[in-house]
Amino acid sequence: MHIQRRHRRLWLTISFFLPVLLMGGYFAYRGMAPFGSSSILTVDLGQQYVDFFSYLRSTLLHHPTSIFYSFSKGLGGEMWGTNAYYLFSPLNLILLPFAGKFLSAGILILVLIKYGLAGLSMAWLLDQTTEQHGGRLLAFSTPYSMMGWMIANQLNVLWLDVLWLLPLVIYGLLAILDGRGWRFYLAALAVTMIDNYYMAWMVALFTLLFAGWYLTTTKEPWRPRVTVFSRYLLASIGATTLAAVVLLPTVFALTKSKGTYTSTSVSFKWEYTPLKILAKFVPGSFNFDQMPSGQPNIYVGMLMVAGFLAYLLSRRDRWPARLSALLVTAFLVVSFVWSPLDLLWHLGQYPVWYPSRFSFVFCFWLIWLAARTLEPGTTFSWPVVLGVALIFLVGALPLFFNWVGSVNYISQNQLWIGAGFAAIAVVILTLRRQTSPALTDALIVLLAVCDVSTSAFTALNNISYVSQAEFGNYTAKLDAAVNTIKKGDQGLYRIAKDFMRTKDDPFQADYNAADHFSSTIEPSVSSFVGSIGQPAGDGFITYTNGTELTDSLLGFKYSLTANNNGKQAGTQVLPLTSARYDWDRQTTLSSSKLVTIKKNPTALPLAFGASDQILSLSKNTLDPLNYQSQIYQALAGKSTNDSLFKVQNFDHVTFINLHETTQITGAVLTKVDSAAPAAIRLTFKPTTNDPYYLTLGNGILDSVTITRNGKALNQYDTYRDTVAVSVADHAKGKSVTITMTLKKNSAWLQNVSLYRLNQASFMADYHKLAQSPLKITNYSSTKLSGTVKLKKGATTLMTTIPAAAGWHAMVDGRPVKLHKVLSTFWALKLTPGTHQVTFYFVPPLLIWGLLISLGAFAAFFALPWWQKVTARRRS
Repeated sequence: MHIQRRHRRLWLTISFFLPVLLMGGYFAYRGMAPFGSSSILTVDLGQQYVDFFSYLRSTLLHHPTSIFYSFSKGLGGEMWGTNAYYLFSPLNLILLPFAGKFLSAGILILVLIKYGLAGLSMAWLLDQTTEQHGGRLLAFSTPYSMMGWMIANQLNVLWLDVLWLLPLVIYGLLAILDGRGWRFYLAALAVTMIDNYYMAWMVALFTLLFAGWYLTTTKEPWRPRVTVFSRYLLASIGATTLAAVVLLPTVFALTKSKGTYTSTSVSFKWEYTPLKILAKFVPGSFNFDQMPSGQPNIYVGMLMVAGFLAYLLSRRDRWPARLSALLVTAFLVVSFVWSPLDLLWHLGQYPVWYPSRFSFVFCFWLIWLAARTLEPGTTFSWPVVLGVALIFLVGALPLFFNWVGSVNYISQNQLWIGAGFAAIAVVILTLRRQTSPALTDALIVLLAVCDVSTSAFTALNNISYVSQAEFGNYTAKLDAAVNTIKKGDQGLYRIAKDFMRTKDDPFQADYNAADHFSSTIEPSVSSFVGSIGQPAGDGFITYTNGTELTDSLLGFKYSLTANNNGKQAGTQVLPLTSARYDWDRQTTLSSSKLVTIKKNPTALPLAFGASDQILSLSKNTLDPLNYQSQIYQALAGKSTNDSLFKVQNFDHVTFINLHETTQITGAVLTKVDSAAPAAIRLTFKPTTNDPYYLTLGNGILDSVTITRNGKALNQYDTYRDTVAVSVADHAKGKSVTITMTLKKNSAWLQNVSLYRLNQASFMADYHKLAQSPLKITNYSSTKLSGTVKLKKGATTLMTTIPAAAGWHAMVDGRPVKLHKVLSTFWALKLTPGTHQVTFYFVPPLLIWGLLISLGAFAAFFALPWWQKVTARRRS
């Protein structure tokens, strides 16, 4: 018995390390850090998740309350629900030793561990529940851990835990259905829900299908089946209550963010021809174009497909079981292509990139049935073998003869390699293991491992990755600049910059700003940021187009500006995103080769005394500069009709190969000679040293390139609202020429206008608002306290804390009502005089969720005890 246990542990250990070594070898071959100069970062992993991991590390090591709320998320946002999607995997603790530029290496190690755990978990499940043992386990665990879904989604690190959790859930489900207890299933499903509720939803749906199939594999009467199915449903509900501390606040947060985009109407349409799915049964059938849209990544190797087909064709199980298995398979396939079912699997939202995210359950399903069929000693009749071969042949014909339409992710070589693996798989079905068990098992493992390895390496060769230098050098420079500021000022403020690697830079370097990219951003914040002239969308905001006024209003106390155009030794280290000539009036604190740190003398604090006019101000303009002025003037108690930004005329306009127009704003420029270059030059000479801004409509950069005095005018190019670009400051009497060169035969100068900020009026307003600052004495991510002395006429305490549910306020020891202003921020109504003010944040429904989870946890342990006591009394 002891030797047998050691033998099982050995093969389970190998099931972990085999995919780790295979994928680790590939990563080393590609030179990914820590093995070389490349990295594992690509697409969302490089643009978003790496920054989230940095945030998690900073949160756990330095300011734990940020797990509930963070001012690094845009202008500020709840994090409990966000973390439930992105960061609640316990494996993320592996990243704690990896700081800054070394984080990419830590992520690679994390991904490898998830590959290994997927293989180990599947091997353990099969070892416990089937006749697959010893080395044969590798023939199923390795294809599972390296399935097409895993290869295509290894960059979505937050989803990968589901591959090692799913086998545990299925083991628990089998225990319930076999009458062996419910606790394992309940615990495994609860952990899955806590780890990632999105993937857990897909797992829960699949358990419903799996349970329905499994109950058809026995000859029991229907009453016992209904009983065990009821236990399964009750255990699923129990798992939900156990995870309530995460789920309840998350559901609430989703209704205020991502959930607002949930589809309320269902389109009963086919998304593409189901025949295209056949191409995904070819090794390496994946490339970059398959990320935004495409077919499910379901490759698990030809042997697994052969085993699955043999299950349907042979008499391994009762015919009702095989019929129900066919129905489950059909349901999953239809889910890939039919919109209503696609929405069902994806929680009511069509995936933005990465389609058919639930296809991992299809892969598991194929492998599970294959493992159930290809058990040691199983022999197949010739009709079954020929049937499998015929299905392979029929499935290959549309691919070889290109009947499935345009498919750019497979080549003829891949088709022939797949055909070769399929032929070998069919041959293996004919082998009799009794004649040479060890050799037969070795052939099965060799085929399965070589097949999925070939597919994985072929697919990943189509993907490019961020270089380690691109990530590491940028991160090191940003961290150094932010840390310099923090050493001199440990207060609560925001930092702006004119360069950007990702919109989650604030998470990466642990500072407060107004940039963020995630599906959980609050729509009200995105809408406000766009309305004041910043790039914004349904899932992102970025502060690249600030003005002196917005820098003041939003409390951007410091700014980071790139030197030498962000280049070092000819290499672009800091990607430029904006032109901030108006920062010339800020005070320089320090400067390195690449970054200059400046201090903004007009930055307002997070909360300050203001006029009650702001309480009734509503947005009535689409002009971002006019709206900025209305906000600032209302806060200062001034007339909102007198704009701080004054429209300016250009002194001279030159049309080059263009039909002349009498007006610039809204003009449509057309070429005279369509074959020759064309441009318009807009020249002005400032009459004051005030800041000047140029507004640009949301489509103009698609049709023109813009320079200022012959140098490129830096501008982040993804925005949907009109933006304002700084073009001059302290430039009295100096000519400034804006040149727009057409990329096409015509261009629409949408909202192209020149404005001057009335500096004197702005400063008068600023000094009035700066009279009553909230002097913060203590603060954390979820609580800040301070003293404010409101002057006469200042009856409102204005904050730039986004108006999210969960915030509460105390004034002079008593709770007070929070008022939403600008549909975005919280404010308080106060009387003139000195007040002690406290703001604190508690995620909505967190307390209720905690109480429910604690009750469920107690019941989890108390119920078995009570059952034992009851049984003793009966006996």
